[in-house]
Amino acid sequence: MKIIGASSIASAKEELLRKRLQKRNGELEDYVMKIIKKVQTEGDTALVEFTKKFDKVSLDAGSLKVSREEISEAYAKVTEDQIHALKSIKERLEVVERKVLEKVNLTVKVDGVQIDIRTRPLRRVGCYVPGGKAAYPSTLLMTVVPALVAGVPNIVVCSPPDNNGLPNPLTLVAADICRIDEIYRVGGPQAIAAMAYGTQTIKPVDKIVGPGNIYVTMAKMLVSRDVAIDFPAGPSELLVLADGTASPRYVALDMCAQAEHGPDTVIGLITTSKSLAERTLWEIEEISKSSLRRETITRALSDNGFIAVCKTLEEMIEITNDFAPEHVELMLENPEEVIEKIFAAGIILVGPHSPASLSDYYGGTNHVLPTGGYGKFFSALSCLDFVKRVAVLKCSREGLFQAREHIRILSEAENLPCHFKAVEGRFTIGKSG
Repeated sequence: MKIIGASSIASAKEELLRKRLQKRNGELEDYVMKIIKKVQTEGDTALVEFTKKFDKVSLDAGSLKVSREEISEAYAKVTEDQIHALKSIKERLEVVERKVLEKVNLTVKVDGVQIDIRTRPLRRVGCYVPGGKAAYPSTLLMTVVPALVAGVPNIVVCSPPDNNGLPNPLTLVAADICRIDEIYRVGGPQAIAAMAYGTQTIKPVDKIVGPGNIYVTMAKMLVSRDVAIDFPAGPSELLVLADGTASPRYVALDMCAQAEHGPDTVIGLITTSKSLAERTLWEIEEISKSSLRRETITRALSDNGFIAVCKTLEEMIEITNDFAPEHVELMLENPEEVIEKIFAAGIILVGPHSPASLSDYYGGTNHVLPTGGYGKFFSALSCLDFVKRVAVLKCSREGLFQAREHIRILSEAENLPCHFKAVEGRFTIGKSG
């Protein structure tokens, strides 16, 4: 990982954006579409075939769903401390999500018109939980808990099997804590296709949520033509904005932590301090030496990591908004003056004691966040992604009478005369014309 100066920032930004576009190229789209079409036409048979090909696990159509017994057995493979930690995340998420939902349901009265804004849950949703080399039980909670708070009656979980032929045991325990028993040992684009279009075993859903690798993300984008998705949530990203007051150790720790997610992770430090940049680089090298996931961290930082030294704070903010990263950490002397200037980020973490790890595991915010530049117009996953808003309008006779002239003017302007007659007729009953 190199330190680049202000003159190279523009080209570095273009390079990172170019890499993003490469991940969405036509070759990848064609490859994933073939998987989706095969699942559409062959159903469970395709899921069994792809699970053997990609996950090296042999299944039959009757064993795609994780059994109640297998879920119970997962408890023997986890610790009480892990269970307690999962329950703590669940409780904190529920507190935040309930408050969010409370604010959406409201009543407004204006001039004889009462409008009730009410939410209605989606009927059936699918939550994708990644697997592979790392376990993500926290992601199960981040996707499932908001759906539970929203009142979704049918929740499906798909997660790839490990070498034992099951999703990670902690993931299964997390699902059980949430009382979810419709869990399928299916991952990758084939899982997205199954939830979108259904198979003999898996019924289709109304919406698919959850993060994944570039193949899963592409699959979500492709099926979004037919089923709703949250947003493209692909490889993780972190930008740290820091000045000379920041601790290079803290910055390096957070950058290495984010790099653990995988080799496609994008990690950057943007600073006005050349000294901080140099000291952070040294700290990163020291931390990565002793890391259990050293190879992954090193590759992510080498391929997608950068340290940019800017001339001004404004330049740092501009780069951040252009990049629209998943996570932004502010380790600045005066972070409050920067918060309102950042318009494009999944989450903003303020101060030296608010690492991304906190938001991942305990903070109460959701860690399913937009990546790949989608932070410019998407927000973090929440209960609002699992509900529809319905307006219930009730008007008094007096309120309608007060509105009649406004309706007449606009209906005439739009050449829709019956719109006004529908109103006027309520005040001229028994009269002709």
